[in-house]
Amino acid sequence: MSMHAKTDSEVTSQTASSPTRSPRRPVYFVQSPSRDSHDGEKTTNSFHSTPVLSPNASPGRHSRNSSSTRFSGSLRPGSRKTTQPLQPPKHGKGFDAIEEEGLVDDDYRRGIPRRCYFLAFVVGFFVLFSFFALVLWAAAKPQKPDIVMRSISFDEFVVNAGADASGVATEMVNLNATIKFSFRNRGTFFGVHVSSTPIDLSYTELTLASGTIKKFYQSRKGHRLVSVNIQGRHVPLYGGGVNWSSQNGKMTAPVPLNLTFTVKAKAYVLGKLVKPKFHRKVSCDIAYKPTKVNVPLSLKNACIVV
Repeated sequence: MSMHAKTDSEVTSQTASSPTRSPRRPVYFVQSPSRDSHDGEKTTNSFHSTPVLSPNASPGRHSRNSSSTRFSGSLRPGSRKTTQPLQPPKHGKGFDAIEEEGLVDDDYRRGIPRRCYFLAFVVGFFVLFSFFALVLWAAAKPQKPDIVMRSISFDEFVVNAGADASGVATEMVNLNATIKFSFRNRGTFFGVHVSSTPIDLSYTELTLASGTIKKFYQSRKGHRLVSVNIQGRHVPLYGGGVNWSSQNGKMTAPVPLNLTFTVKAKAYVLGKLVKPKFHRKVSCDIAYKPTKVNVPLSLKNACIVV
C-alpha cells in the first residue's frame, strides 16, 4: 500500500465533507501595524467566524480556541474590536490617580507665585518706601532750627487810672515793644514753614502785651532776622502793680517782666508723608528800665531756648 502526502486542498475538502469530525486547529492571522484599519477589521471578522465553522468541536478545544482568539486579538495593535477587552490592573489606576494628583499639585504650586507677583510687588514697594521715609524722617529730625534772641525795645510803658469793661475802677496799662531774633534753618535738604504761639510779655501771671510771628518760609540752610511787635492796650492791673513807682503815668523804677513764646517749624521732606515738626520754646527774663526807652536792650544772656 502506497502512502502519499495530502495537499492542503484535499485536507480542506475532507474537512468540509466530514462535519462530524473535529476541524483542525484554525489558522491565525496577525495584522502588522503598517496595514490599514480595514484589513484589521477583516482579520478580526475571520477570527470571530472561526468557532462557527466547527460547531461539533469538543468543549475543551473550543474554549482553548476562543481564549486563544481573544488573546491573539488583544495583541494586535491595529485591531479595533476584541471579543473581551482586557481590564487594566487595579494597582495601575491607583498609580495613575497618584500621578495625576501630583501633577495637579505641581501645577498649583507653580501657579501660586504667578498669582502673587502683584501682591508681592505691592508689599515690597510699601516696605521699601516706608523704610526710605523712615530714613528721611530720622535724618531730618535732629536738624532743629536755631533761634538766637537779639534785643527788645520798649516804645511805650504807661500806667493810667481807668475802668475795665464791667466798670470796675483800676489802673490800666498801655505797653508797646518790639523784639528781634534770628532764625536759622539747619536743614540740609528741606525748607521749613515757620509760625509761633502768641508772644506774651507778662508781669508775674498777668499778661501786659502780646503778639505773633507773621508766618514765613525759610529755605534750607537759610536764615533771617525776625522782628515782632507786641503791644497791650488798656490792660487792667486789678492791683497787680501796687509796687510800681510811677509819676504822671510814667514808670520811674525798673519793672521785672517775662517774655515767653514757642517757635514752630514744619518741614515737608517727602510731601505730606514725611513731615517733621520742630518746636523751640523761648523764655526770657527782662527788666524794663525807664531810662532805656526806645533803646534796644540786649537779650543775649537773658533768654533760654529749648
